[in-house]
This record gives sequence, C-alpha cells and structure tokens, in this order.
Amino acid sequence: MHKEKKGEHKEKHEPHHRESIEEQTLHSLVELQKVHLHLAEKFDKLTVQIENLLALFELAARNFAKQPSMQNTEKDKEFLDKIDKLLDQNKLLAKGLSLMEEKMRERLYGTTSIQKPVFRDPNQQMQHSQGARLEEI
Repeated sequence: MHKEKKGEHKEKHEPHHRESIEEQTLHSLVELQKVHLHLAEKFDKLTVQIENLLALFELAARNFAKQPSMQNTEKDKEFLDKIDKLLDQNKLLAKGLSLMEEKMRERLYGTTSIQKPVFRDPNQQMQHSQGARLEEI
C-alpha cells in the first residue's frame, strides 16, 4: 500500500512537473522573442546612424572635390608674398647698414683703407662688413 501511494503521488506530481517545464519553456521563448525584438530595434537605429554618417562623408567628399584647398592655397600665397616682402626689406636694410658703415669709416678714418669687394647678395655683403668690423677691433 505504501508503494501505491508513492506511485499515485508520482503520477500526480509528473503532470504538474511537465506543466511547469512547459510553462518555463514558453516563458523563456517569450523572453527570447522580446530580446530579439529589442535587438532588431537596435539594429534599425544603428542602420539609420550609419546611413547618416555615410551621407555626411559623401557631403564632405563633394565639398572637398568642389574646393580641394582653395582657401589654403590663397592663404599660402599671401604668406609667401609677406615672406618675399620681408626678404626685400631685409636686403634693403642690409644695404643701408653697409652704406652707413662705409660712411662712418670715412668719417672716423678719412678714406676707406680696405677695398671691399662688391657683392650682389646683401646678406654676403653684410657678413663681410661684420667681419671687417671684427678685424678693426
């Protein structure tokens, strides 16, 4: 009799246990579908963001193709022009300083005792005149 009760109890417990497993499986499937839905929504948002990013790159590429670097070229040209002006001013200053030095020599020593070679590059002339001054000292 004791065995019958166990058997009866076992039979009663198994259907309940099967229902519980089926409910858990069903619940898990529903949760999995929710996760899949959430993942699909995230992929949709990601797709839209990637499309926007590609559109931005295309726009930047078109603008770059229209004006490769016109502004930089103009700024570079202005900068180079300024450097050329500074070089010209430097040459003029070097020539003026060498002439002033020559006049000061004439005043101090009468006539120039050292014949200076004629240079076309004012920077070389300036270096030579500085060397001559060092010899005097």
